[in-house]
Amino acid sequence: MNLSAVLLAGGQSRRMGKDKATAHFQGKPLWQVQLNLLQELQLAEIFLSARSDPDWRPAGVKFVADEPPSRGPLSGVAASLGRMGTKHLLALAIDMPFMNEKYLRFLCDQAEPGCGVLPMIGDRAEPLAAIYPGEARVDLVAALSGLDFSLQTATQRLVHAGRLRVIAVAEAEEEFFRNLNEPADLK
Repeated sequence: MNLSAVLLAGGQSRRMGKDKATAHFQGKPLWQVQLNLLQELQLAEIFLSARSDPDWRPAGVKFVADEPPSRGPLSGVAASLGRMGTKHLLALAIDMPFMNEKYLRFLCDQAEPGCGVLPMIGDRAEPLAAIYPGEARVDLVAALSGLDFSLQTATQRLVHAGRLRVIAVAEAEEEFFRNLNEPADLK
């Protein structure tokens, strides 16, 4: 697929009590589960966004640092959009291991020139498993210079600007977006 992807692993994992990326889920560290999923898509390039370059990052994955001060996933998506060599960026959170290849392919197929795809569950956007067009970088960089660093707010603005198209998530697909926040979630 002629898309880039970013694996977002820059969170502080406060509720988990340790780095989520290295927490094991079904016998593998979360970073490996999610990276394997992205590799199945045969994307043009894969980035890893984090506060610092982790020792577990495979050689073929490009590190993208959040520009200090980090503003969460907004920083990672904006930085990755600035580095990609394709027209669209698939963003995927490290803590969303129920996502699958078929659904990500579906999302990728919905992207159009200059317009990405934003899954919605009810009235809540799912910006950590979304497709961003390169044109969104300007808007995200502008959001980083403001006071509201919410990716929910930023994606809402991108929808209004016509840079993201909303895709309603079917009830049967909502499980794909479940994320792991606490040690009990790993079981």
